[in-house]
Amino acid sequence: MTEITDKADPSAKEKFILYWGDMGSQWSVNRSVAQIHALLFLSPVPMNAEQISEELGIARSNVSNSLKELVGWRLIQRVPVAGDRREHFVAETDVWEMALLIAKGRKEREIDPAIRAIDVCVRQAEKEKTLDPVALERMQEMHQFLTTADRWSEQMLSVPKSKLASLMKMGDKVLSLLKIGGKKG
Repeated sequence: MTEITDKADPSAKEKFILYWGDMGSQWSVNRSVAQIHALLFLSPVPMNAEQISEELGIARSNVSNSLKELVGWRLIQRVPVAGDRREHFVAETDVWEMALLIAKGRKEREIDPAIRAIDVCVRQAEKEKTLDPVALERMQEMHQFLTTADRWSEQMLSVPKSKLASLMKMGDKVLSLLKIGGKKG
């Protein structure tokens, strides 16, 4: 099931898994990883690697590597199943918790290293006498932008899920409030 086939009418579950895999690819996540995540997200019972491999038509070795990655992201976890020695897996099914885990993982893997790298560049640039001042200014602006975005994301990640949902639902109201209050962009 790794790709959309000529099947006359794939089930909603099959479509969801295929589209989730496609979206994962667009977000720089391996298609198999995303499809396995979708399958476990939809599954009402824990699944083992063999079941996943068979249902998705993905090589067992690919399933094993993908499961390790998903466990690393904390999007799935191992669970024991009575009478079965194989490892079984379940996905986080709370969509808000899932979104927060993905945001935290992206921050740790992408934003934090970028901030550290640009900080090193800025500190070095501040000491270089021959560097064009425009280049230094732009590096400093990028560093300031990333640290501001990082502080904001830390604040958003600490907001309780119920309040975060309410805040997001207020989108247009917040924009109106900012315009009424005289703040723009």
